[in-house]
Amino acid sequence: SSGINAEWPLRPGVTRQNVNAAMVFEMLHQTLALMTSYFGKVSEEAIKNNFVLIYELLDEILDFGYPQKTDSGILKTFITQQGIKTTTVEEQTKITNQVTGQIGWRRDGIKYRRNELFLDVLENVNLLMNAQGKVLSAHVSGRVVMRSYLSGMPECKFGMNDKVMVDNKDKESTGLKDDAAYKKRNQGIAIDDCTFHQCVKLSKFETERSISFIPPDGEFELMRYRTTKDISFPFRIIPLVREAGNKMEIKVVLKSNYRAALLGQKIEVRIPTPSTTSGVNLLCNKGRSKYKSSDNAVVWRIKRMAGLKEAQLTAEIELLPSTENKKWQRPPISMNFEVPYAPSGLKVRYLKVFEPKLNYSDHETVKWVRYIGRSGLYETRS
Repeated sequence: SSGINAEWPLRPGVTRQNVNAAMVFEMLHQTLALMTSYFGKVSEEAIKNNFVLIYELLDEILDFGYPQKTDSGILKTFITQQGIKTTTVEEQTKITNQVTGQIGWRRDGIKYRRNELFLDVLENVNLLMNAQGKVLSAHVSGRVVMRSYLSGMPECKFGMNDKVMVDNKDKESTGLKDDAAYKKRNQGIAIDDCTFHQCVKLSKFETERSISFIPPDGEFELMRYRTTKDISFPFRIIPLVREAGNKMEIKVVLKSNYRAALLGQKIEVRIPTPSTTSGVNLLCNKGRSKYKSSDNAVVWRIKRMAGLKEAQLTAEIELLPSTENKKWQRPPISMNFEVPYAPSGLKVRYLKVFEPKLNYSDHETVKWVRYIGRSGLYETRS
């Protein structure tokens, strides 16, 4: 017969004359969409299970090989038969987990001689500041990474100084909430947004602001968060630039703003120089400095720096004569560092472990908490 052979819906038909190829493919796509609307995902098993329904549909959408009605809304008014939906392996696993309570991210029978839990608060602080010390933009993006070496199926509870949680605690307490020293010590951080690992019970976080979860075995990322308020900036850069003819002097003062007991590490300050630089004379009272002509920048490195300290670098720059009257745009001074605290102010208030079946207590679990603050895009305009 002319037109499309209706014996098999997903195979191009045989015709006696040339037909519009685009129409043939469009018909195949429409047939596929129609089957999807009746019984979901189209597979070999789904076609076998819905053979009678497919036969009925083909009888309606094709007459002597010519396409007729392919709209599912119209066809469902007189072909009311429901398709048999085939469940995928993922859907079957999900249903099994819901019925049996099985945890997909953690296997049964895990045993350790020593139950340990490691928690790292890792933050990247981003800053853009002008030469006068005004903050133009700033935010902290953080991650809470855990390494779990716990036996059985333990439930963990993690609490932090989230502003909502702290305010709720203050309302419950009497007398203490009016004490200024108490407020300063227990100040919470305002988290703008956060995302959690699939193991976290979100309903408990929304109602109690506590993070309750059964942890996967080994290392995993518990949560990500972002905050823009009350950020403690670890370093302040104070630049001073003087230009006189073919000479330039750049003086940079670096101040550490964290507590004196803490040590900042891997500190690197990158000071841009004009492309017409012919020579640089450097003098610094801490660390080492070097001019990199390939990068048009002075790189100043300090291994360690205690809190509430100050360091200074002076760069005397000689410039080549230039015919261009274009003024140097002064790119911002950038910085890299690592400090042992969370610039957002996040603190772990508690970390508890419960395992009723194996009967080991929270006190028997060894817990480690570490804070690391690193530079993201940390820049000061000169």
